[in-house]
Amino acid sequence: MHSNPTFPEVKIHESAWVDTPCEIGKGTKIWHFCHISRDAEIGENCSFGQNVYVGEEVQIGNSVKVQNNVSIYTGCTLEDEVFLGPSCVLTNVTNPRSQVNRHGLYEKTLFRRGATIGANATIVCGITLGRYCFVAAGSVVTKDVPDYALMLGNPARHKGWMSRHGHRLEFNGETTEATCPESGFRYRLENETVHCLDLDEETPLPENLAAGQQSYRQFK
Repeated sequence: MHSNPTFPEVKIHESAWVDTPCEIGKGTKIWHFCHISRDAEIGENCSFGQNVYVGEEVQIGNSVKVQNNVSIYTGCTLEDEVFLGPSCVLTNVTNPRSQVNRHGLYEKTLFRRGATIGANATIVCGITLGRYCFVAAGSVVTKDVPDYALMLGNPARHKGWMSRHGHRLEFNGETTEATCPESGFRYRLENETVHCLDLDEETPLPENLAAGQQSYRQFK
C-alpha cells in the first residue's frame, strides 16, 4: 500500500488503477487489482478488497466496506456504513442484450445506511434496500427491502428482522418490542415497520459498541 500524490490521505495498492477526476475521502484503503472509474465519489474510511470495480458516477458514503470481487456499477448509490460481501452481484439494467445499447438507461439502486449484503447475493437493479437490512448469502433480491429486514432465498423473501449489530430480533406473538443481545438497544415493531427506540437511525454507534468492546452475553 502507498499514498498516491493525488490522494495523499488514501492508501492505494500499486496494482490498483484510479481514473481521474474522482473523489476519495481520507482514510480509505483500496487493495489489489481494484479499478476506480472517473467521476466516482467515495467517502472517508472506506475499504475495498481485492478486484473491486467502481463505475463512473457511483456515489459511496463513509465507512463502507466492500469485500473481494464486487463490481459496483453506474446507477448504484451506497450510503454510509454499507457492507457488500464477497462476490455479491449488483446490476444496473433489468433486460440486458448484447446487441442493444442501453447506455444512459441505467436504473438506480439505493443502498441505505448500514445495509448488509451477504456473499454471492444478487441485487436486481431499480430497487431500494432499507437501513440496516440484512440480505443473506446467496439470496436474490428483486424488490424493495424494508429497514432492518432479514431477506432469505431465491427470490429473497422477508423472514424476520435484524438489529443494527446484526442479531435477529424476536417479536413473538403480540410482543412489539425486542432487545438486541449485543448492544441492549430496544426495537419496536409497528405496522410492519421497525424502529430503534434508543438510537436514531442516522446517529453513529457509540464508540465502545462500534468497536465490539461490550459483550452481548450479558443481555441473553
